[in-house]
Amino acid sequence: MSTDPTIDPVIDTGLVDDLEWRGLIAHSTDRDALREALSAGSVRFYVGFDPTAPSLHMGNLVQILTARRLQQAGHTPFALVGGATGMIGDPKESGERVLNSAETVREWVQRVRGQIEPFLSFEGPNAATMVNNLDWTQPMSTIDFLRDIGKHFPVNRMLARDVVRTRLEAGISYTEFSYVLLQSMDFLNLFRDHGVTLQFGGSDQWGNLTGGVELIRRAEGGHAHAFATPLVTKADGTKYGKTEGGALWLDPEMMSPYGFYQFWLNAEDEKVGELLRIFTFLPRAEIEALEAEHAEAPFRRTAQRRLAEEVTTLVHGAEETARIQAASAALFGGGELRDAGAATLRAALETARPLLRVETLPGIVDLLVESGLCASKGEARRAVAEGGAYVNNVRVEDVEHVPSSDDLVDGRLLVLRRGKKNFAGVELVS
Repeated sequence: MSTDPTIDPVIDTGLVDDLEWRGLIAHSTDRDALREALSAGSVRFYVGFDPTAPSLHMGNLVQILTARRLQQAGHTPFALVGGATGMIGDPKESGERVLNSAETVREWVQRVRGQIEPFLSFEGPNAATMVNNLDWTQPMSTIDFLRDIGKHFPVNRMLARDVVRTRLEAGISYTEFSYVLLQSMDFLNLFRDHGVTLQFGGSDQWGNLTGGVELIRRAEGGHAHAFATPLVTKADGTKYGKTEGGALWLDPEMMSPYGFYQFWLNAEDEKVGELLRIFTFLPRAEIEALEAEHAEAPFRRTAQRRLAEEVTTLVHGAEETARIQAASAALFGGGELRDAGAATLRAALETARPLLRVETLPGIVDLLVESGLCASKGEARRAVAEGGAYVNNVRVEDVEHVPSSDDLVDGRLLVLRRGKKNFAGVELVS
């Protein structure tokens, strides 16, 4: 991207068509007006992220990648991390949020910023800008907020929001009820100070998005646009983003890159095409070719492997993806275990079963039993005798075999395998 601010960005006039093909527009204000605006020149847009957790997750990734698509099409991003709205949190259907301390929110603001920044360019004529809504919310008095913002929000309109209707019977605090005012004020402030005329977010944010458009009209007589991306669901209609270990976090400390890769690799056959459209930057022709190949031979899982590679590379980088692929191949005898790296190998092993931690290495029979690969010593002996026991992908033929320290990967890890697909990890601890 050019760094000369005098050069206008090249506008991709096919952006809306591409977003529609990818299924990324669930709702929008006037679609023709939106298309016209995005074709006429560089539009300043914003998308917001509330730091209600120490990491962003799969749902947030939809918004991050959509912002990247808009910037690549020539438009100018403002990425908002809500130091103010994060103190409250958007209402959830399940119940009232627990309020986090100001110190916690400040820490999470920095973590979330760090996760967003690698996806956007901060140079060139449509350079991205990071903003924090605490900067304009904190100095504002309660009286000014009620007069300048609250005056424009009819209560009956606020009550009509789906999440509010759902929560009315069980109860909703005024804090969460008023969240729409704060998010709408963000749009108004960015409209006034930076000329931002477009906001997008998830479909669960549609009431907040249109609230901001309406506030700009009422307070400034201005015109703005909004669109919402769809909620990505499993084939049975239930929500994604939850795994056995919790949410699909982007932070590698909260979800290992190996576990992240495996999530995409295990995508449902019915959903893999949709996920390729939403979460990758592959061109239409390539995605359609992958879909055709998948329809003809789904057992090859070609589409899932490409999906896992593309998304993991976007989030964790090409080097980490290569280590994950090396670990996956090595665990099943297709590569050198030491090439995977100890951290990636450990994460891969832990997806199968908890690591067996030992202070000294026992013999192969005890290892097979204690790791859970065999139910008894007799079964373990038979596995060895039949040629089905492996240590670091090397077949063990002696039931009295005891692995040595030289067998350990990174001086700590040992990989056991029974047959082709059942494996377990052993960690030597002091």
